[in-house]
Amino acid sequence: MTPLEAAGIVLAGVFAGGINTVVGSGTLVTFPALLAVGFPPVVANVSNTLGLVPGSVTGAIGYRRELAGQLPRLLRLGTASLVGGAVGAVLLLVLPPGAFETIVPVLIGLALVLVVVQPWLSRKLSEWERHEHGGVALFAGVFAAGVYGGYFGAAQGVLLVGLMGILMTETLQRINAVKNVLAAVVNLVSGVIFAFVAEVAWDAVALIAGGAIVGGMIGAKVGRKLSPTVLRGVIVVVGVTAIVQLLVR
Repeated sequence: MTPLEAAGIVLAGVFAGGINTVVGSGTLVTFPALLAVGFPPVVANVSNTLGLVPGSVTGAIGYRRELAGQLPRLLRLGTASLVGGAVGAVLLLVLPPGAFETIVPVLIGLALVLVVVQPWLSRKLSEWERHEHGGVALFAGVFAAGVYGGYFGAAQGVLLVGLMGILMTETLQRINAVKNVLAAVVNLVSGVIFAFVAEVAWDAVALIAGGAIVGGMIGAKVGRKLSPTVLRGVIVVVGVTAIVQLLVR
C-alpha cells in the first residue's frame, strides 16, 4: 500500500465514521476503497468491519445525551444485535460469495419506505398499545438486521432506524442514538469472530479505525443538530445511493 493509498483509506474511514453515526452505510465508502487498493473481497469485508468498530463506539458516546434513560431498551435490543451479528459473521465465512447480498437492495428499499412513511404510520398506529421496547416484532427485526450487519453491514443503520421508528414511540434523534449502539455491538461481535478465524489486513484496520474515530465524533455533532425532517431526508438519500451502488457493482 502506497502512502497515497493509505491516506485515501484514512479519509474513507473519516467519512464512513461520520455517515454511520448520522445514518449508516459507511461501509459503502470504505469497502470499495479497500477493493480499489487490491484487497480480496472477503478480506476487505472483514477488515472493514473491524476498522469501523471504534467509529461506532465514538458515535455512540457522542449521542450519550440522547441515550439517557434507555438502558433497559439497549440491553433488550442489544442482545438481539449481539446474537444476530454473530450469526451474520458465521454466514460470511461459510456461504458462497454473493449468496446473501442478492437481497440487500430489497432490504434497504424496504427500510427506506419505513423511514419515509414512519410519521404517517405512527399516527395511524397511535391508538395501538405499543411496547416501549418495540415488542417481539422489533426484537426479531433487530436480530435480522444484526445478521445482515454481521454479513455485510452496509445500510444496517437505515434498517434499524426504519424498524424502530415504526415499532417504538420515540423521537428520531433518540432512535438514532440507539441505532449507533446496536451497530457498534454488531460490528464488535462480528469483528471479534473475524479476528480469530478469518484473514485480516491489520494495516487497513488501523487506517480505517483512525479515520472512523474522528468521523464518529464529527457525525455525532452534526447528526443531533438535524431536524427530524432533514435527518429523514439524509437517510433516504444515503439509502438510495446504497441501492444504486449495490445494483451497479
